[in-house]
Amino acid sequence: MWIVRLALRRPYTFVVMALAIILLFPVVLLRTPVDIFPNIDIPVISLVWTYTGLEPQEMEQRITTNVERGITVLVNDVEHIESQSLNGIAVIKVFFQPGANIQTALAQTAAISQTFLKNLPPGTTPPLVIIYSASTVPVIQIGLTSDTLSEQQLFDYGNNFIRTQLATVPGAGTPFPYGGKQRVISVDIDPASLQAKGLSAVDIVNAVNAQNLILPTGTAKLGSLEYNVEMNGSPQSVEELNDLPVKTVNGATIYMKDVAHVRDGFSPQTNIVLSNGQRGVLMSIYKIGSASTIDIVDRVKAMLEYNKGSLPEGLHLSTFFDQSLYVRASIQGVIREAIIAACLTAAMILLFLGNWKSTLIIAVSIPLSILVSILCLSALGQTINIMTLGGLALAVGILVDDATVEIKTSTATWPWARKRSRRFSTARSKLPCRRLFPRCVSASFSSPCFFCLEWPSSCSCLWPKP
Repeated sequence: MWIVRLALRRPYTFVVMALAIILLFPVVLLRTPVDIFPNIDIPVISLVWTYTGLEPQEMEQRITTNVERGITVLVNDVEHIESQSLNGIAVIKVFFQPGANIQTALAQTAAISQTFLKNLPPGTTPPLVIIYSASTVPVIQIGLTSDTLSEQQLFDYGNNFIRTQLATVPGAGTPFPYGGKQRVISVDIDPASLQAKGLSAVDIVNAVNAQNLILPTGTAKLGSLEYNVEMNGSPQSVEELNDLPVKTVNGATIYMKDVAHVRDGFSPQTNIVLSNGQRGVLMSIYKIGSASTIDIVDRVKAMLEYNKGSLPEGLHLSTFFDQSLYVRASIQGVIREAIIAACLTAAMILLFLGNWKSTLIIAVSIPLSILVSILCLSALGQTINIMTLGGLALAVGILVDDATVEIKTSTATWPWARKRSRRFSTARSKLPCRRLFPRCVSASFSSPCFFCLEWPSSCSCLWPKP
């Protein structure tokens, strides 16, 4: 009631406020992140330990158990810990209490991980520490295919060139690609030749380690010129590794090519990506933090288009999945519903009441209410997502009902309420009673759903049984 009286006493103030809302809306809309889901801050930290060749039982006993005990003692606000030990990999998930300071937890977890390195098996590397939340989901997936390049080359280009360039996109996280073959320099040992010459695999490893060195050099100044000095401690090509001497027996030198073959190969492939029946590489781009999904997708596409000229011939880039399409469709849906609702309601008022002022009020109030809602969402630090857009779409129906009821009630008081302030105040006092019945009907249909003990089989995919 007080806001109605204030609007009647200060009409120009509310007109200026409406104009200010319209002018501020584009600026706020550009600064408000747009996403598929709202930001859900789950305090979880994952530690990924790697020790190549160690079996799962050994990983659990020598690494996972020791780290879990240290975390429970030295890290604050731990709610529970989950772990999984695989062949050469141990994944430890640390769940924290709601409201815990995730930055402090990250520092403590990283510190205890570094401290435990000396108590773990020799050669253990520091873990990969990952912070994630429920909103960290793929926003776009890029496929790499080629008719001329091998899977090894596709993985190499995706991991070492495209991935590093996409790392400059704000709010985008790019993990290792899926599919393809990871490049490694392989030494294929001939067991028969090795045994005939009285050697073992340890001799091969020692020969490669001793003659494939990166040594610091320096410069040599001769007269007025200064030259860079290069050492030949490391072979320049893969073929030169085959000429490395392994051992000298009875004056005869045994070379690498006599007992093994060094080649540019790949590690055992554990996953395959197919695009139209053709093998390729898949790169998933994740949203990190509170960045806008639409901004990330647009910048990723712009970056790929900019660097397309530097890619080798025959390398094709394609988009497998684009989450921004769903976000844009939701925004367009809300805008379309608001325009349709405003136009139909205004046409109904104009048709039945024949008053252009009432029609103008209806046509302006519905879009203006949606603008105010988005401004409030931005002020509260929320994002424009599927849930907020769905709520706005549902609110359009309520706005239509309220606008129709208010105009009809105000019109009904015209014959006996001559003064404008009295007419609107009287109409406003009758609205709560007229709004009560539709709200009670909605509640009567939705409330029993929360007390159902048996659910239909057709709804089992949407609602689990209590």
